Amino acid sequence: MIKKAILPVAGLGTRFLPASKSIPKEMVTVVDRPAIEYVVREAVEAGIEQIILVTHSSKASIENYFDRNFELETTLEQKKKFDLLKEITDILPKHVSVISVRQPQPLGLGHAVLCAKDIVGDEAFAVLLPDVLVKNNQYTENDLSLMIQRFQQSQASQIMVEAVPDHLVDQYGIVDVAVSPNEGESVIMQGIVEKPAVGSAPSNLSVVGRYILPAQIMALLETTPRGAGNEIQLTDAIAALQQSQTVEAYRMKGQTFDCGSKIGYLKAVLHYGIEHPKLGADFKGLIQELAL
Repeated sequence: MIKKAILPVAGLGTRFLPASKSIPKEMVTVVDRPAIEYVVREAVEAGIEQIILVTHSSKASIENYFDRNFELETTLEQKKKFDLLKEITDILPKHVSVISVRQPQPLGLGHAVLCAKDIVGDEAFAVLLPDVLVKNNQYTENDLSLMIQRFQQSQASQIMVEAVPDHLVDQYGIVDVAVSPNEGESVIMQGIVEKPAVGSAPSNLSVVGRYILPAQIMALLETTPRGAGNEIQLTDAIAALQQSQTVEAYRMKGQTFDCGSKIGYLKAVLHYGIEHPKLGADFKGLIQELAL
């Protein structure tokens, strides 16, 4: 069973400037909670019990958010604000731990994953990119959970993908597959093509930012030379892994929001806002007012 998940949060968030100049982009709120909490919730719902933050010295507020705040909890209890007290104490289930390691240099996603090598040990693990929120239909199972189930059945690494319009394939990493899978299913992946030209892409399935990987990937990352952007690329290590093991593309059922971009963030606020249990009805009314 996959119990550990790596969340790389050391990036500077330049796409979200000027807000990210002093606030970690992962801590920008989507409705009433930071974006990073949605990603951690997704992992916990899939059975993850240890969250590994690969972080930077400027990101202490993320670690603080998942820690207990005795003074605040005591104040809320004394003022009998028990609903608010429950909200902050329920952020992280008691059986789930959050630990952090530093990424000393900005050497790419592959390097960030490698920073967690000693914590992962010889276990397979998940990687979740916190810029991307994955929202599942309330009637369907968590996509990450389905990926984990597939990994346990096949022992093949899983890369989450989603279909994008054909005219936008040059904006994404696109997987090469012989046949496009149905939603909720996996197929063997031949490779990943970074931002292929429109008309020459091997498929319309883009990499989402969710991975289930074996411990062996760490040894490959240690020997992976710097690639695009002079950084150690996770996709290069996955390509090396394919030389000896099967890697599969899992086509997601849910919906993604790129909260690293401003328009993606605004889309996330709209979608999560209208489904908020307390604010949803009023928020829908506000949208209708603005649409008039």
